[in-house]
Amino acid sequence: MTNDKQQTTINIPAPLLSSEENSFAYYTFTSRLPIIIEQVIAANNFSPAILEKLNKLKAGLLVELVHPIDDQGPDITDWKDYLQPFLGKPLIELPFYFAEVYLYRRLLAITEYFASPTAEAIDPFESQKRHSLAKAITSIRQVSIKLDNFPTLSAERNEQWQLALHHLLYLNLWGNRMDLSFAPKEVGKLEQQVLDPKLKQSQIILDDTGLIVDKISSFHHKRIDFIVDNSGFELVSDLFVIDFLLTSNAAEVVYLHLKSHPIFVSDAMIKDVHYTLKFLANNKDATVKALGMRLQKYLASGRLILTDHLFWTAPLFFRDMPEALQQELSQSDLVFIKGDANYRRLVGDYHWPQNSDFQNIVSYFPSALTVLRTIKSEVIVGLQQHQIDDLNHRDSHWLTNGKWGLIQFRW
Repeated sequence: MTNDKQQTTINIPAPLLSSEENSFAYYTFTSRLPIIIEQVIAANNFSPAILEKLNKLKAGLLVELVHPIDDQGPDITDWKDYLQPFLGKPLIELPFYFAEVYLYRRLLAITEYFASPTAEAIDPFESQKRHSLAKAITSIRQVSIKLDNFPTLSAERNEQWQLALHHLLYLNLWGNRMDLSFAPKEVGKLEQQVLDPKLKQSQIILDDTGLIVDKISSFHHKRIDFIVDNSGFELVSDLFVIDFLLTSNAAEVVYLHLKSHPIFVSDAMIKDVHYTLKFLANNKDATVKALGMRLQKYLASGRLILTDHLFWTAPLFFRDMPEALQQELSQSDLVFIKGDANYRRLVGDYHWPQNSDFQNIVSYFPSALTVLRTIKSEVIVGLQQHQIDDLNHRDSHWLTNGKWGLIQFRW
């Protein structure tokens, strides 16, 4: 599907900066990122030289200067261009999204992820990802049993079919809370909270689910894409939706767009999907096993396609998407965009007024899109002023505590 909507001229506000005190960006650099580096150290058996570099990075985040990345990564030439305007500047003074992505890329350079083109790369977050998936199995089984009775094979897109899709989309939204870079110690507790996502509908502040379900109800053998966020329970919640869409033939093919290398701790790569499908297919629970085996068959038959691209780990917003990738996504009938970081890239990590027009801001995107995001950072658009006032009154931390969600749609 091509985007033939006329794009509106938009005044882009100032970017969020890591140095803004009392902001989520500043909290990330002073609290979250040091903990993430500590977890990488604890979870891996790195050499003393690598450990020394990691500890130095952790201790000096607020005074760290930007310098070139020196490794054998396939994106190294791109990073030379990205970094040129910022070399020698304090990292904390950079735009938040750029600084955050740069830091994760630095972490890969320090841990020698790209050290050898022939040796298997060591994902510094892999043990955390796998542990998170293993801990989620009870929740996965409970959801699988509940979904096993959904009318996925029904040719008729009746009310029950639509209710099933509603439920899956809400589950998929709240599955986005399972972010190891955000609340690693709370993942198990959060899984239980999303098992009945209807209980949390009052915390969905923008909800276009009805419009999305109506649209998908008209789909037969369409192409649907997912720009994926986290591995673990969230990836499984993506796979529940994908299984429903493929089994009911709403989708003929589903593309999963995945990260080309590790970033943001739990972000999913192609290898993580393969591991997850094997994990599901080898499970003793019959419904979980059946889910995994169906998805493996879809993968083998070409109805489920896994793809990655260096752009998904670049410090760029979606407006800067390479033309070839734009063209690829323009072939999709609907693109699901998952999670907080992808939302920041979609609208731009700027100081948008919260009542800015979402439809205008994303009018550049090359296809229809659905955003499912639990809110964990200070960028949001599309609200009415009364909603903003109400949220500020009810919860002073609503922008950053992950307790609120949104499902936005642009056709």
